[in-house]
Amino acid sequence: MVAKWRQDRPSKVVNVIIWVVKQSAISVNKEIMLAEKIFNFSDPSEARHLIGMHDELLQTMRQEFPSLALSSRGQDLFIKGPEEEANILESMLLHLRALDRDKVYATTQQVRYITKLVRDGKSDLVEMMHEDTIALSDKGRPVKPKTLGQKAYVDMIRRQAVTFGIGPAGTGKTYLAVALASYYLKNREVERIILTRPAVEAGEKLGFLPGDLQEKVDPYLRPLYDALSDMFGLDTVQKMLARNIIEVAPLAYMRGRTLEESFVILDEAQNTTREQMKMFLTRMGNHSRMVINGDTSQIDLPGSVPSGLIEAVRILEAVPGVGVMRFSDIDVVRHDMVGRIIRAYEAYYKGQEA
Repeated sequence: MVAKWRQDRPSKVVNVIIWVVKQSAISVNKEIMLAEKIFNFSDPSEARHLIGMHDELLQTMRQEFPSLALSSRGQDLFIKGPEEEANILESMLLHLRALDRDKVYATTQQVRYITKLVRDGKSDLVEMMHEDTIALSDKGRPVKPKTLGQKAYVDMIRRQAVTFGIGPAGTGKTYLAVALASYYLKNREVERIILTRPAVEAGEKLGFLPGDLQEKVDPYLRPLYDALSDMFGLDTVQKMLARNIIEVAPLAYMRGRTLEESFVILDEAQNTTREQMKMFLTRMGNHSRMVINGDTSQIDLPGSVPSGLIEAVRILEAVPGVGVMRFSDIDVVRHDMVGRIIRAYEAYYKGQEA
């Protein structure tokens, strides 16, 4: 078996080619093409955003492209190594540039996720995902899906009357639901936004906290308030709360009501009992939309009490008008460590069950 290569290739490339030929049982006539490229950032601001604070994003690129030599100087990123890898990196950078121009700032998660999609030949899906603007924040920043799972979730909420979002922390379930609710309210497709959750919390006894049920639960509703403030601004949220255009309340306060023309979000739904879940779902009124979010790996109910979320999905998944979106660790959009922690815990629990 003979491997052919160009005489002007460095010896280390020749060695790689010979190794590939020896390892395979078929005839290979292939060269590793090297490339030297310069990616020019349009201005210093774009360079800072795409390289990252303290070169954080550049370090992530080096991890994702170990065969490339990458160095940044001024508004230029110098790329040297296998041409195919250099082209993938360039394509990923162009996607990040498009996001940056839409005021969506890059993260290490996006670098890794977009790189994976480009490697898999799915650049068109990256474009489709990033063309979707879910809502505009109070500061005019577009909210866009960051993973294909998030895109599918948002599309499902738009299509279905009732949507279940199930998955680990950090997948954007609550934030995206609130963003979409803000869009519906601003466009007068609903009259109110109602956010609720059960009064159960990991390892905590609400009875020891001061105040009535609303005051006891308020601290645990903070993620919902934060998302609302992002969408409307704190002052506007306070005015809407006073006028009952936005309502944030414990799940117990939903009993006996009919929620008409409302966008209703139930958070931490894994901690509902079967009775609470049935009660909540049957509150739905005309021209309303419901989103039920939860993480079935973080159930805080007493051991003998089954989760209403798990039962509801089992019963309702095939019912017309109901959608179920299951997120995975690949949809985690927080710090990279969150995805690693989730995977480590999943592997540990699987080992315990084996």
